[in-house]
Formats: sequence, C-alpha cells, structure tokens
Amino acid sequence: MLPYHTLEEAQVALGRGLTLAETLWFKYSAKKPDFVLHFHNTLFLCLFYSIAPIPFLLMELGGYEKLNIHKIQPSVKRSFKEMFKCYKHVIVTFAIAVSPLQIISYPTIKWIGIRTGLSLPSGWELFWQLLIYFVIEDFSNYWIHRMLHCKWAFEKIHKVHHEYEAPFGLSAPYAHWAEIIILGIPSFLGPVLVPGHITTYRLWFILRQLEAIETHSG
Repeated sequence: MLPYHTLEEAQVALGRGLTLAETLWFKYSAKKPDFVLHFHNTLFLCLFYSIAPIPFLLMELGGYEKLNIHKIQPSVKRSFKEMFKCYKHVIVTFAIAVSPLQIISYPTIKWIGIRTGLSLPSGWELFWQLLIYFVIEDFSNYWIHRMLHCKWAFEKIHKVHHEYEAPFGLSAPYAHWAEIIILGIPSFLGPVLVPGHITTYRLWFILRQLEAIETHSG
C-alpha cells in the first residue's frame, strides 16, 4: 500500500509530477495492501494466458492454406473442443498450484525486496533487469527440463506435457501441477537475484508466458 493518500502527496514526496504510468499505478495500487497486489499476479497470469493465444487459435481454426504451409505438423488439426479442454486443464492447474504458491511466497517476495511503491522503474532499468531474467531463466530452465526427461521424472511428471505431441499455443503451460511449480523456479530465480519493482516482475512473467506460447504454437 502506498504511503500517500492523494496524487498531490505523491508528487510532493517525489519532488516532481507523476508520469502517466505512475498516475495509473497510483490509482490502481494506492489503497491495496502489498499482499493483494502480489496475489493479483495470478489473476494477470490467467488473463494474459486467456488472451495471448487467441491469434494462434484463430489461425488454427481458420484453416487458411497459406498459413497452414508454415505449420511444423500441417497434417494435425485441432478442434475447438480439444483446445478448450486444454485451456480448462491449465486454468485449474493455475488455481491449485500457482495461486497457493503466490500466497505462501509473499513473505519471500517482501524479504528479497520486490517493491510496489513510486517511482516506477525507468526504461533502462526494465531493459537490463529483464535481460538478466531471460538469461538466468534460459540457462536454468534448460537443465531442469533435461532432468524432467530422466526416466522417473518423465513417467511420473513430465509425460503430461507431452500428451500433445503436436503442440499449440494453449498447450504451452499444459503440464502436471508439480511441473508447473518445478519450472517456476527458473522464472523466479532472476527476480530473487536481481529484485525490482512489481511491475517489472509482472512484465517478466507476461513476456515469459508469451515466449512459451509462441514456441508451442506449432
């Protein structure tokens, strides 16, 4: 929760006028406790997951031959029913795995120093922090993903993700609940080592989700 009751108080405290982004952030966050802002991360994740794959779904369901030739597995066709089944599974997994994790991780978020107040990060701060997050996640995700292909881990956990041998955008986070948590570690590692503002934290998870959706789009 911000320590200011009005925009004028915030401007006086910062010694300058607020940017448009900071004004919007103030109106959204001023009266919300930090715990609520943190829990909203899950809501934003579900919202973004529901919206971002839509262009890929339309291309899949539209049956346009000019687009179909660019598919890796053009002979595989997915119905709306199949896609919606996948979507429901992912949303339920987010609810039973990600939401509780967000709640119990709140003390850790506060401890490592992810801030919620003003001012918002500059463009340069956003750039270098996100770059570091991508490098850390890419390296650590590779090795954990390899571990999940070991015989025991694959049979007990990772094989769920491979149920869709011809993946599509919505299937990016389709996985066993344990895998969602395990592969969340590489994504969380960057913000732990280089903490920033919660808006950077949210943007990072949006970009990571977008990357996963694109690479699973087929």
